[in-house]
Amino acid sequence: MKLADRISNWIRQKVREAETEGVVVGLSGGVDSSVVACLAKMAMKEKVMGLIMPCHSDPLDEHYADLMAKKLSMRKERIVLDSVYDRLLGILPSARKLALANLKPRLRMTTLYYCANNLNYLGAGTGNKSEILIGYFTKYGDGGCDILPLGDILKTQVRELAMSLGIPDEIIKRTPSAGLWKEQTDEEEIGLSYPDLDRIILAIESSKTDSLSPRMLARVKELKKRSEQKRSPVPVFKLD
Repeated sequence: MKLADRISNWIRQKVREAETEGVVVGLSGGVDSSVVACLAKMAMKEKVMGLIMPCHSDPLDEHYADLMAKKLSMRKERIVLDSVYDRLLGILPSARKLALANLKPRLRMTTLYYCANNLNYLGAGTGNKSEILIGYFTKYGDGGCDILPLGDILKTQVRELAMSLGIPDEIIKRTPSAGLWKEQTDEEEIGLSYPDLDRIILAIESSKTDSLSPRMLARVKELKKRSEQKRSPVPVFKLD
């Protein structure tokens, strides 16, 4: 069975197990959300909603998100979060750049869950294995979801899957960006290209790291260790 069929079957199963009726996907205009939207559509047919949630975003993001929704003939909703973000910042204390940036995906997560609850749908995350392993996601932002269809799929594998699904080439080849601030790119922030990151992840998993650059290997190990708390369940104090 093809990977796309396996994942779409899994999505359908999870929806059934949760006694829900469909799936909500946040469409960012990037390859990951496009792949998840495509797989959700395969799994649930008309029981899928794509949410486009600009928040002082690059207009190209919305353009490609809309392109994907039209290609899939998917029900979509556009909810602009600019004014909500601005109003919230107006009452919050001043903060550093990262706190300001992470507020955007957390507002999107709140919006996605509102729509999912209203429809009795599951919220599908769009994170991939490469990003999850090094903590490249916002806790309770894009990391907040009910299911992670790509959670065990490396970024380079996501791109291959996108090609097999017929996702437009301009989306697949877009420079990956979380859109946290102007001209921000994933690879610059991570400090590695995705192909290098994936190669190192696979080498670590197979215990064959001798041929790797010590600097890059150390970088991945550092990111993985530093982000462990983001992947772990919330610690709970236990009474003896």
